[in-house]
Amino acid sequence: MKYKFGYIAVVGKPNAGKSTLVNFLTKNKVAIVSPKAQTTRNNILGILTTQTYQLVFIDTPGVHKSKNALDKFMNKNIRSAQSGADIIVYVIDATKKIGQEEIDYIKNLKQKFDVPVVVVLNKVDIFKKENLLPMISVLAQSCSVDEILPISAKQGENTEKLLNLLLDFLPESEQKNFAYDEDYYTDKSLKFIISEIVREKALYYLNDEIPHGISVNITNFTQKPNLCVVEADIICERDSHKSIIIGKKGSMIKKIGESARKDIEDITQTQVLLKLFVKVKKDWRENLNFLTEFGYKNEDL
Repeated sequence: MKYKFGYIAVVGKPNAGKSTLVNFLTKNKVAIVSPKAQTTRNNILGILTTQTYQLVFIDTPGVHKSKNALDKFMNKNIRSAQSGADIIVYVIDATKKIGQEEIDYIKNLKQKFDVPVVVVLNKVDIFKKENLLPMISVLAQSCSVDEILPISAKQGENTEKLLNLLLDFLPESEQKNFAYDEDYYTDKSLKFIISEIVREKALYYLNDEIPHGISVNITNFTQKPNLCVVEADIICERDSHKSIIIGKKGSMIKKIGESARKDIEDITQTQVLLKLFVKVKKDWRENLNFLTEFGYKNEDL
């Protein structure tokens, strides 16, 4: 029997649908999804294992210009994922116009990294099909990539074709050199996943009322046979933000907590006692000590 293994970096601009794609391909919720830009901050591995292959998808933050220390952390994660990948999948939101800056970025990928580069045009389920061929033509003429494929990560359209395409790029081996146990679907701890779920719900319910400056810090995590106890701080940057997150008579934080608890119970398959608190850490995104405390660490910040 022949085996295949590979790391696939999934990159692209904010809100292109990278996390949705990784979640769909791995059939697990390994990354949170939100309409807000820069929802993903850490590189998160989504692992798909079958009898004959293991694909490790690296979900990355959206490509953007750095404005603070947190942005630098995220951009370093993108570079790290690209440099260690066997294949790079660049995800484009097909509902938006492709600018020259994005074209130049894709061209640089092929020039800088000696690996296959696949461009996927995502969200074709809500895209005018007559605009698809012109977009593919522009990319084909401007960027020397290995494949351009229209998909819908949300609906699963062409995702099987994408998987087969990725497998075609990977070499076969007589040895089963998988990097992770077959029952692993992510490299992240349950504690990390829970913190991300709380942040996802906060982003969802707060809409545009709160900027990107929130984080979630798990302060107590205790697992028992039939109960999971979680205490977490929602970190924001302003006192005015704190009052919005709490809401009138605690209505907002209660809504966030109830929604998060349901998802956590689905994952843990136990009853969950979730207690949420809100703390203000002014300009924490610029403070290296806070970044480290909240799990955003790298040596070059």
